[in-house]
Amino acid sequence: MQWTPEAEAAIKKVPFFVRKKVRTRVEKEAGAAGKHVVSIEDVKASQARYLSKMDSEIKGYQIDTCFGPSGCPNRAIVGDRLVERIETLLKKEDLLAFLKQRVQGDIKFHHEFRVTLADCPNACSQPQIKDIGIIGACTPALTDEACSECEACVEVCKENAITINNANATCKVDYNLCLQCGLCIDACPTGTITAGDKGFRVQIGGKLGRHPQLARELPGIFNEDEVLAIVKDCIAFYKTNSKHGQRFAQIFTAQDFENLASFHS
Repeated sequence: MQWTPEAEAAIKKVPFFVRKKVRTRVEKEAGAAGKHVVSIEDVKASQARYLSKMDSEIKGYQIDTCFGPSGCPNRAIVGDRLVERIETLLKKEDLLAFLKQRVQGDIKFHHEFRVTLADCPNACSQPQIKDIGIIGACTPALTDEACSECEACVEVCKENAITINNANATCKVDYNLCLQCGLCIDACPTGTITAGDKGFRVQIGGKLGRHPQLARELPGIFNEDEVLAIVKDCIAFYKTNSKHGQRFAQIFTAQDFENLASFHS
């Protein structure tokens, strides 16, 4: 849908991490009104409706994925079922009631506990700046199948983690560079590279704001049940230690991270 210059200027003032969501909302409302071009009036009207409904939209948590129901085109693993299980857990924890007890004044979106899942290491849903960020992972494993030296795996690897030894027709993966995206597995025509461990990487304690910080990654790859257990432990910690509605990252120390990593190792 086209936007007028004034409308484009207005949408650029929206924080980048919610700009796509706001743009989609404005276009949906303008389209429902039979319009084909978004004007500054449409942006202002959408903003007014959004602010009037803000209280009803706050639920105590946010859970996001990169592409919603359409799915990630670069998926290392399908995380749809895990998202549903996490949301069921978050609803059961009733974080909105918890925040109402701890926060003085009105509850805003920035008070909510934030979880996001990216199905591949491109991480479009920005797991590095969320309370809990989950990233799909598929580790390449080498088999005894002969390598054809086609170098298809080398071409698709964005991390330069794969090398081919033409002297003896062997393939080598540098796991210190590999981000477990799984692209080389799909590209290999001979089965020399196949799927090894599949699951999810988990990052903890990211946030933006006045004192931004990136999340730290727990070592290892986790299955759905293990990820759910980590989320549950983080929520328990949050409820115990967030006395006035502070963000999870504000109260989760380096020692707390080490304790969590040790418990789930």
